[in-house]
Amino acid sequence: MFGSILKKKLSDNQLANVFLNGILEVVDHGFSEVADLINDDLAFVNSPNIEHNDSAKFSMVVIAANISSLENTFEADQAVRIEQLIFDKLAQMMQTDKAEAEATVRDYQKFMQRINHPSKNMIYAMSKAVFQKYNLNDFQDEYFRRLQAPNPLFLKRMDQVVVNFLWDWDAFFKKYRIDD
Repeated sequence: MFGSILKKKLSDNQLANVFLNGILEVVDHGFSEVADLINDDLAFVNSPNIEHNDSAKFSMVVIAANISSLENTFEADQAVRIEQLIFDKLAQMMQTDKAEAEATVRDYQKFMQRINHPSKNMIYAMSKAVFQKYNLNDFQDEYFRRLQAPNPLFLKRMDQVVVNFLWDWDAFFKKYRIDD
């Protein structure tokens, strides 16, 4: 009982702020390590040489995946409200309008669904999206390059990395509660 009393209450707007800022902070702090892991991965014949500041595509993969989780976490109407608030905030960060920010995220979500079909596992979708968005096929050995498919060992290692960029709703709800 006391646990629910001591939890900090957040509005939908505050949740959108915490959510988006938290995701972007984790990407900002973690992408250089992700780039190093990709650059040094044994699945590649030549290093992709991803720059530590080339996080834009990775950020969009992470944002798209995490926004997809809202539907499974909240009631449909609240998820839509929170998404719209996130798109407002994302538009400001991207220095564009809300419609363009939403279209960018939706394009990434559709792309991730398409390359991961028929699986609905978001971790796999994220790993495959990173592979595609960073054109990593060009750096694989000839066998996988001809197949135009990621080396499964690389995907397995990437799965272990991207899972750390998914929002932990259980931990969040232990600390916060959402105003109705």
